[in-house]
Amino acid sequence: MPRPIIIDCDPGHDDAIALILALASPELNVKAVTTCAGNQTPDKTLRNALRILTLLERQDIPVAGGALKPLLRELIIADNVHGETGLDGPSLPDPDFSPQPENAVELMAKIVRASPHPVTIVATGPLTNVALLLAGHGALIAKIDRIVIMGGAVMLGNWTPAAEFNIFVDPEAADRVFKSGIPITMAGLDVTHQAQVMDEDIDRIRQLNNPVAEVVAGLLDFFMLYHRQERWGFQGAPLHDPCTIAWLLAPELFTSIERWVGIETRGEYTQGMTVVDYYQLTGHTPNAEVLMGIDRKGFIDLLVERVARYAV
Repeated sequence: MPRPIIIDCDPGHDDAIALILALASPELNVKAVTTCAGNQTPDKTLRNALRILTLLERQDIPVAGGALKPLLRELIIADNVHGETGLDGPSLPDPDFSPQPENAVELMAKIVRASPHPVTIVATGPLTNVALLLAGHGALIAKIDRIVIMGGAVMLGNWTPAAEFNIFVDPEAADRVFKSGIPITMAGLDVTHQAQVMDEDIDRIRQLNNPVAEVVAGLLDFFMLYHRQERWGFQGAPLHDPCTIAWLLAPELFTSIERWVGIETRGEYTQGMTVVDYYQLTGHTPNAEVLMGIDRKGFIDLLVERVARYAV
């Protein structure tokens, strides 16, 4: 049976590619796509989800927009990474269908409540919507199989020296989620920075010569521009969000550790830090499976093989 999932995202180039990967994969049943503010403002991330699903001709999937800002803080966006639209680069269709009348949290609750099987939530943006779901619909927690998160880091941040962007945007939401007791898989920067797509990989995708592959290649061309900055020391561009979907499809591509993860919400220099008890010094029971390594070649091969399925 395909695994039922909800994708809560803030598209975003890598979010878009995560959606494309998920919807090419019969192992997954994408029950809904919900959006949050993050990589761009909430109106743009919602529009971008609709644009990607229009491209993929998946208007059957319900889409809803969520929280307009973090739980307690003002919104920070990453337009320096993702551009003015949030998906700068390739030509994308305008949406040809509308979002659901309910908001993201209500749509997530409806899907989880109605599902005969536990639902996995894949969260590739700030965790505001997920935190609101858990706070407002506590009775549904038992019906959530797992939350797979792109966020955090054992080591260094990418938005501040200590914090990864998604967690930094709404640390209070992340704190609620990590304290929920729901099984969590954390795909943080430690693994996603190893999941780099290189120029030759982009060429390989472009040579698939289908409309979706052209869009993926265009997204990656633009995404590469920011990551070529010398400060990062990257050879390519890290495909953060697709790691969540790849882990669901092929967990054997990853190595992981079970650890306790706490969220710093008050630190002067460490706000948004995921404090990972790597050496198990605290005595706290682990609350997350933390992904640490990836077979980069296997990951890229999986992405290419799935994008090839969009051939006309």
